[in-house]
Amino acid sequence: QVRMAESGGGLVQAGGSMRLSCATSGRTISNAATGWFRQGPGKEREFVAAINWRGTLMDYADSVKGRFTISRDNAKNTVYLQMNTLKPEDTAVYYCAASIGRRPHPEGTWGQGTQVTVSS
Repeated sequence: QVRMAESGGGLVQAGGSMRLSCATSGRTISNAATGWFRQGPGKEREFVAAINWRGTLMDYADSVKGRFTISRDNAKNTVYLQMNTLKPEDTAVYYCAASIGRRPHPEGTWGQGTQVTVSS
């Protein structure tokens, strides 16, 4: 079973930056893309960004396009999310998971998530 471990969250002021990491271990899904998702207070979990296995194709939600950058280092089994120009509405618990398009992969699992809080 694949295991996901998110880290790097914390408290930041609006306009600041933060980098999240997603370390994968266990029996990974072959050639699967990886996505970042988030769940804000009182909201449903939503898609943020995704990257294919090779790291050559990226997709972003409109709300983060131009501010967030997803990348991966397969040698380290880690996917990153660089977040710049953060806004209070980016406050959420951020999760990574194997993905298909903008949806979680049905065979994937969720980590514990990492809390990102953006103060105004």
